[in-house]
Amino acid sequence: MSNYKWQMQQLQQGRLHDPFAVLGVQPCNGGSIVRAMMPTAESVNLQGFGAMTRLQGTDIFEFQLTRKQTAALPQHYKLDWVEKHQGNSYEVISPYSFSPQIGDLDLHLFAEGRHHHAYRFLGARLMTVDGIAGCQFAVWAPGVKRVSVVGSFNGWHGLRHLMRNRGYSGIWEIFIPGLTSGDNYQYEILTEDDSVLTKIDPYAQQMKSRPQIDCVVPADEQFEWQDDQWMTQRKNWDWQREPMAIYELHLGSWQRNKQGDFMNYRDIALRLVDYVSALGYTHIELLPVMEHPLDQSWGYQVTGFYAPTARFGSPNDFRFLVDLCHQRGIGVMLDWVPGHFPRDEYALARFTGRATYEHADPRRGEHKDWGTLIFDYGRNEVKNFLLSNAIYWLQEFHVDGLRVDAVASMLYLDYSRKDGEWMPNEFGGRENLEVIAFFKDLNEVVHASFPGALTMAEESTSWPMVSRPVYLGGLGFSMKWNMGWMNDTLEYIEFDPVHRKYHQDKLTFSQLYAYTENFILPFSHDEVVHMKRSMLDKMPGDEWQKRANLRLLYAWQYAHPGKKLLFMGGEFGQWDEWDCQKALDWSLASVAGHQGLQFLVGDLNRLYRQYSALHQRDFSGDGFEWIDCENRDQSVLSFIRWSEHDHIVCLFNFTPVPRHAYRIGVPEVGDYHEILNTDSDYYGGSNQGNEGVLNAHAQVWKGMPASVELTLPPLSALLLRKQS
Repeated sequence: MSNYKWQMQQLQQGRLHDPFAVLGVQPCNGGSIVRAMMPTAESVNLQGFGAMTRLQGTDIFEFQLTRKQTAALPQHYKLDWVEKHQGNSYEVISPYSFSPQIGDLDLHLFAEGRHHHAYRFLGARLMTVDGIAGCQFAVWAPGVKRVSVVGSFNGWHGLRHLMRNRGYSGIWEIFIPGLTSGDNYQYEILTEDDSVLTKIDPYAQQMKSRPQIDCVVPADEQFEWQDDQWMTQRKNWDWQREPMAIYELHLGSWQRNKQGDFMNYRDIALRLVDYVSALGYTHIELLPVMEHPLDQSWGYQVTGFYAPTARFGSPNDFRFLVDLCHQRGIGVMLDWVPGHFPRDEYALARFTGRATYEHADPRRGEHKDWGTLIFDYGRNEVKNFLLSNAIYWLQEFHVDGLRVDAVASMLYLDYSRKDGEWMPNEFGGRENLEVIAFFKDLNEVVHASFPGALTMAEESTSWPMVSRPVYLGGLGFSMKWNMGWMNDTLEYIEFDPVHRKYHQDKLTFSQLYAYTENFILPFSHDEVVHMKRSMLDKMPGDEWQKRANLRLLYAWQYAHPGKKLLFMGGEFGQWDEWDCQKALDWSLASVAGHQGLQFLVGDLNRLYRQYSALHQRDFSGDGFEWIDCENRDQSVLSFIRWSEHDHIVCLFNFTPVPRHAYRIGVPEVGDYHEILNTDSDYYGGSNQGNEGVLNAHAQVWKGMPASVELTLPPLSALLLRKQS
């Protein structure tokens, strides 16, 4: 068989590795030949020249041009064709008349894992080439025989738009004229073993909402950002010394419309910004907004890493939410999931018919607990996919930081594995060296490129220096979730007060490690699901005591060193566990006891932001001093929070017994004011207290130069500040 016949046969069968070598204009006998693959055409005409000839038994059409005709042929010639069975006529500029659009430098950097903006040349992008509008498609699919773009524009036929192979890079590309935003598409892949797969675009920036899975050509319209002031100020934000109170929420269940359906990003924004502002929060943190098929995964099983979920609208609708938050002085954090991805056949799993994005060895490539797959962090192109993704959300959506999910599961090769189920690193250890390198790269790039943007690790072990700079030997994260503090504190508060005296170390232990990392103190979504009960329902006692305990708990969180985070519904004391399939029970927010709790959260945020002693030294041991941590019998704790020019005395009574004539030491003589009493009737308490003002005398008490006698209400916290 001649090479020509073999090529035509391979082309007809969709097996030709380099379709651009035979399609389009090819030199022939001193002139040229125009060749087209048109599997749905009855007849094809080369516009301006005449009817093309169908090769017998194929869907390949040719037209032989003389040298003179070749010279007269437009660079981007047009084809007219009549569709089989329909009889309808169509016209198109041949996509095989365009040269490659991806530069060699992009290919080189991508192969090295050093391309920070891979999303700018991979995926689907509307663009104009040689004055012709259309869409450029590009996908990384190494080791396959053929890749095609299929979509609504070509009848989902895999032989209509065969892509150009870019050699060693594993990248395939094609520019298709005439496509517009809103066109649906996927990729058809002929694997090494001749299987045909249909896959979504890993770099798709817009997708259809579940249960549909198609990718969507995104609009090329520019979003008119109004947050210049915020973005400028963020660059100089001294986040270590400034207050940071985060309201964590799930967009699908925070609120819904009257019909019980999802709201648009814009509608959510209009309600959310007012609500969060009124409560005094500095930031919101959104559970993953990346496209995902299953509502019940809360967004943590991502299929479209570059696509804001279509459940709530378009990418620009999401930009509106971020922009409005910024205009109102509220930062936006995103939950980001680089630790795993689901096995859905249409997505990343075995993208080329074999392990591509995931590690090939199941001892490193599978999360058995979650039924998901683990990225191959040692593969440059995969590392590039994730690194570019982080940059994408920060760059294109102006988000202020990323909370990195399940960091512990990534760092340890033996995470949730038995002996024999994991493979040690090259030194025989259980540390994932590739992940360590990835995190260091990620954090260095983010902090260098986006001053003031934060990375926050959900890391639940004692891995050292998670939130220390890379140049000091750390992983480079800005902050780390304090899971130890969260678990110990919740365990303590759930004890009946009569038993708390035996467990006071649960509260005091945190001071032994509180300054080893830059900690966030989280009461997150994970603590109010899966039979763990809501924050309010966790509390012991009757209904009044439950609310009192919860007020006390929140005051403890805000007085303790560290930035703050609370999941939605906790601020007004939702009774039921969080259910992602319905809105919060907002009717409770107008009920007196619940409303009082909401008032308290708002006041805690305002006090935390107002007084430097409560935030300036969150990450430094010189911002905290015990007054008394030994009163176990009465379950009372007291300490001082310090700033450069201020201090606040914090007292906590973890029993329902009021303490009258209770004496504590203070650092200075003078009048101290109650700036917070969680037992106030304004918050739903019994309204016991000290009528606002306390006089401290020069009476030494437990090493303090002065002391004050006061009433400590039941299940309450007092914050005292010396009058200037």
